[in-house]
This record gives sequence, structure tokens and C-alpha cells, in this order.
Amino acid sequence: MQTLINENKTWIDDLWQKIDNKLSMVAKRSYEKLPYSAQNGIHDDYSSPDKVSWWTNGFWGGMLWLMYKETGKEIYKSAAEHSGELLDYALDNYDGLHHDVGFMWHLTAGADYRITGNKKARNTNLFAAATLASRYNIEGGFIRAWNDEGSEGWTIIDCLMNIPLLYWASKELEDDRFTKIAMKHADMALRDHIRADGSVNHIVEHDTKTGDVIKIYGGQGYDENSCWSRGLAWAVYGSIISYKHTGKKDYLDAAIKTANYFIANCIQTEYLPLLDFRQPKEPLYYDSTAGLCTACGLLEISKCVSEQEGKMYTDAAIKIIRATAEKCCNLDEDVDYIVGMGSERYPFKDADMKGIHIPIIYGDFFMVEALLKLRGNDFLIW
Repeated sequence: MQTLINENKTWIDDLWQKIDNKLSMVAKRSYEKLPYSAQNGIHDDYSSPDKVSWWTNGFWGGMLWLMYKETGKEIYKSAAEHSGELLDYALDNYDGLHHDVGFMWHLTAGADYRITGNKKARNTNLFAAATLASRYNIEGGFIRAWNDEGSEGWTIIDCLMNIPLLYWASKELEDDRFTKIAMKHADMALRDHIRADGSVNHIVEHDTKTGDVIKIYGGQGYDENSCWSRGLAWAVYGSIISYKHTGKKDYLDAAIKTANYFIANCIQTEYLPLLDFRQPKEPLYYDSTAGLCTACGLLEISKCVSEQEGKMYTDAAIKIIRATAEKCCNLDEDVDYIVGMGSERYPFKDADMKGIHIPIIYGDFFMVEALLKLRGNDFLIW
């Protein structure tokens, strides 16, 4: 692993320096925002009351905390703290809270506490953990996804990336109840979301009394039999994170199986993943965010397997990051976003096209996280 990183060190350090130079200015320009995307190169803002509960609103602050952890620059710390203040307005509306509170607060308040020791941030993150734990269906053995009427039995593969909040809460409180809930949900995901070939179901509807599968939905992918690439990315990274927190080998096996499926498909498009690995040949839709999230997972897998096997995952991660940097990144310091070519969901009508091949904040987050892993920073924000 280290040999491959050393061979790419000049490129890694050069890209990192350009991103650091850029983000130190963007942090000032977007100080009062919770960005989701960008229009004409300028960050939008999701901090308004009607948008503050949006599931991606923790990635901006999380990225700033990663930048502060690596550089120690005060602008990153100040902007990260302020993003947390903006995000905390979401706590005023319980009905707006959902399964993605891990994405929202574990990356912000959770990172704040672990990096600075801020006790108020710790308290906020514990409230978020309690909120997520309260969504657990005891009879069904899963964490409910959304709040909509009729979705009581719905689960999504994305939640594998939210349950690290529960692992943290168990360790912080020395109370294994949170970990037990997280593992029950992870076990369900391995059984009902991850298929035998390593592809994934995005949305699964369960019987709320028995936990039995009622129906599979395509969700943000092409259809119920396809494989949405970002959903697969959540599975790769989420599984290896669960393994690192628990040591349960089933989670490592799931991470390897889903990673192998991702790599095999990503190779076919020169390491820039399709939006859905089973989408029609035309038109071609990509999702850069899926690749970067998976790259982070691959780098963690490489630490948990033999050196020889680890080289394969490190090599694939570097190739994904390189391809994304070359084809999708904008390093112009006057432009707010870093990574373009992100896609929200497979488009079935013209109205959906506004979310195709756009910059999305978690693309920037995972680019920064991946580069920090390559630079040897071992802070696992999850």
C-alpha cells in the first residue's frame, strides 16, 4: 500500500496543496452558508428554515473539520464551528429529523468534540444518536428510513453510513445498547440489501412486525433490479466502517464483496463510475461522488486485509481519485466547488435532469477525505 502511495506522492501533494489553497478562500466566501451544490460556480445555501434539515448539511462542516485537522488553519475551525451553529437550527423541528442525522451531526458536532473536546458538541451529537436509535423497529430489527406516511417499514442502504454515530455513542457512554442497534441494522442490510453478487438494493420494504421483506424498490437507481452506484458506495464504505468498529468478520466480507463488484464495473468506464451500473447504454450518466466515497472505503479495506490484497484496493482507489481529479475537478480558486459530475438519482423525465452531472457537496467532502487518507492522516471521522 505505502509503495503505491509513495509512487504517487508528488501528484497527491500537488492536488492537496491546490485544494487547500482553494478551500481556505471558499471557507471565507461561504462562511454563512450550508452549501449543497453550486450555480455558476457559486455555492447555494441550505441554511434557511425550509432547507436546514436537508440530509447533506453536515458534509460542508465535516469537510472543514477535516481540513482543520490536517492543517491547523483557524479559518477552517471558525467556519466549521459556525456551520454547526447554522445546522443546529434543525434541532428546533423534531418532525424534520430522520435517519440521516448521522450524516448531519456526526460529521460536524461529532468531529468538533473529537478534535477540540467541545462538550456542547458532544451533547449535540449524543442527542443525534438518541434520535437515530429511536428510529429502531424492535420487532422488525431495522432502523426506519423516512418519516412519510406508508414508509414505516422502509430501509435504505445509505443508513450503513449513519450508524457509526451509534458506535461512537456506545463508546462515549460505555453503553452497548447503541452498538447493538447498529449491528442489528447492519446485519439486516447484509441480508436484505447486499445481493449475492455484491450489487445492492437501494430501498427495501419490510413487514414491521416480522422484518420479512415485502418489496424491493429501485429508489435512486434505474430500477429495482439495477445497481445504483452511490448506493453501492454506501455499502462498501459503510460495511468496512462497521467492521472497524466491531471486528465482526461478516462486515469485512461484505465490504470486500461489494468493493470487488464496484471495481469490476468501474474499470469498464476508466474508473469514473456510471450513475447506475445496470443502466441502459445510452444516454451515459455518471456519478463522481460514488467513486470518491468508494475510494475512501477501499483505502480502509486495504488496512484490514493482507498486504498483497491491500495493494489491489489501494491501486483501485488511487485510479478512481486520479480519474475524478482529471475529468471532474475544478481547481479555479474563484469557483466554490471542487468536484463536478455528481448525480442525485437516475433521471426518468426532463425535470430530473437538474440533478445530473452537477457539483454536490459530499463529492468535495469525499475527495478531501480520500486525499487525507493517502497523506497518512488516520483520523476516521466516521
